[in-house]
Amino acid sequence: MKMERKSRIITISVPPEMASRAKSMAQRDSRTMSELFREAFRSYSAQDARRILDEIGEYAKTRNPRGYTEEDVPRLVKEVRAEMRAEKQLLNRRTARHA
Repeated sequence: MKMERKSRIITISVPPEMASRAKSMAQRDSRTMSELFREAFRSYSAQDARRILDEIGEYAKTRNPRGYTEEDVPRLVKEVRAEMRAEKQLLNRRTARHA
């Protein structure tokens, strides 16, 4: 039975100085080059995720011009539901009059 690899081999090229520095760092930290580059990618991915979350946060700030807070949510939900009920009742009355 043939076992499938759980990881993929990817060949990358880096300038000689970077390769030398990476090798030194890996040796210093008792890591393989694969471990070093996996950690570098995880760090890069986390940084990218933070950037995306920051962008979402900036966008979200523009979506709350009245400065509502979490504490406002239950009150706002009640208000919107009351408005929806009132609109529905008004529509039902209008429909009943024209029937």
